[in-house]
Amino acid sequence: MSSEHLPSEADHGPAGQVAVADHEDPFKDPGLPPHEPRKQDIDERSAKRSERTVALLFTISMLATIGFIASFVAFPVDKMAYVWPLGHVSILHLMLGLTLGIALFCIGAGAVHWARTLMSDVEIADERHDIEADAETRAKVFADFKQGAEESGFGRRKLLRNTLFGALTLLPLSGIVLLRDLGPLPEDKLRHTLWGKGKRLINENTEEPLRPEDITLGSLAFAMPEGLKKDDHDFNVEIAKAALMLVRIHPDDIKDKKSLDWGHDGILAFSKICTHVGCPVSLYEQQTHHVLCPCHQSTFDLADGAKVIFGPAGHALPQLKIHVNDDGYLEALGDFAEPVGPSFWERG
Repeated sequence: MSSEHLPSEADHGPAGQVAVADHEDPFKDPGLPPHEPRKQDIDERSAKRSERTVALLFTISMLATIGFIASFVAFPVDKMAYVWPLGHVSILHLMLGLTLGIALFCIGAGAVHWARTLMSDVEIADERHDIEADAETRAKVFADFKQGAEESGFGRRKLLRNTLFGALTLLPLSGIVLLRDLGPLPEDKLRHTLWGKGKRLINENTEEPLRPEDITLGSLAFAMPEGLKKDDHDFNVEIAKAALMLVRIHPDDIKDKKSLDWGHDGILAFSKICTHVGCPVSLYEQQTHHVLCPCHQSTFDLADGAKVIFGPAGHALPQLKIHVNDDGYLEALGDFAEPVGPSFWERG
C-alpha cells in the first residue's frame, strides 16, 4: 500500500479509535440550490426568438409530413439509386425514412426546446403523501395543473399552439398513407390487362405469334399479349393478369354458344388465372375438356364457358374474344369482358 493511502494520526483518536466528524448531522439535506433565471425569463426578445425557433421546428415537421405523402405518390418502389454508404437503395424507401424521421424529430425537438426555454423551470419540492389522495390534495393537483398550463404559455403563445396542432394533425396522415402497401391504390388496375383490340397472341415459350394451325385439337397452349417481353421489369406484374390459355375443341362439343362465337374454329382463349385465389390453371383433361387448378382443385369446364364444376372458385374463367387477322395470326378483339382472378369485383 502506498503512503498516501495509509491512515494518518488525524484519522484516528487515541488508542486507534476512529475519529468522528465535527458536525452533528453528516447526511443533512442541503436543500435546493438558489434558482437562476434563464435569459428568456428576463428578456422578452430572447423569449420571442425561442418561440420562433419552436414554431419553425413544428412547421418543418408539417412540411416533412407533406413530403412523406408526396414521396409515396412521386417515386415508384422499384426506382433505385446509389447512396453512399448504403449502396443501391429504393428512392421511395429512402425518402419515406428521411421525411418521416424529420417529421418526428422536429416535433420532439420543438417540444423539448419549448419546455427548456419557455415553460417555467422553477424547482418545487413537495413532500410525499399517502397513495390515496384527499380532497385537499386533489384540489391542489388541479390547481397545479392550471398553473402549469398558464406558465407554459399554451393559451398566450398562439403561434406555438397553432403550429403544434398543425404538426400533430398532419403527422398521423403518414400512417394512413402507409395503408397503400396493403394493396393497389383505388384505381382500376385490376380491372384491365394488357390485352386490347389488335394485340396478337404470342406463344409464351417461343415468343412467336400464334396461327390457328399451331393449336391442335385436344391441346392446351399458353399465350401472352403482343408487346410484352420476358426481360421487361414489370413482366411478372403484367403476366399475372394477362396470362392466357388456348384450347382447341371440336365445335360440336362446345356447349356454350357465346364461347363458340368468341373463338375461332373451336379455338377458345380463357384467362389462366384461377378465380379462387389467383393460382395458374394448367392441368387439362382432354376427354372431358376439364381444366384443374392445382392449388385447391377448382375445376372448370372449357366446353361450357369455363364454368366452375367443382371446388372453391367463385365464377367462371373470363374468356378473351379472338379472331384471325389478315396475316393469318390469332388476334384479340379487346380485353377480357370482366376482371381476371379472384372475385373482388363481384362484391364492389
